[in-house]
Amino acid sequence: MTTHPLTNNNIKQRLIKKVQEAVLDKWVNDPHRMDKRLLALIFLAHSSDVLENAFAPLLDDQYDLAMKRVRQLLDLDPEGESIKSNTNDLLWAVVAAFTK
Repeated sequence: MTTHPLTNNNIKQRLIKKVQEAVLDKWVNDPHRMDKRLLALIFLAHSSDVLENAFAPLLDDQYDLAMKRVRQLLDLDPEGESIKSNTNDLLWAVVAAFTK
């Protein structure tokens, strides 16, 4: 059910493509090297229960890989990640709040 109607579907499609690329083509396997806005978007999309919709158009093997990589991010310990050097403490505090 659409709760917030879109006025510009192009923006939504660009965001979906960015999220897909972040976990497929541009995957860096290190959350500290990922674009912080994309990392936050992935966590917030998961918490909002819309991430599976963003991956629905993917091929089965791409979908499985994307979900596996998202699961890797979700399995991280936000407190442990926040104490690493050169990290964004606020980002990991928000992640902890949204994933608990």
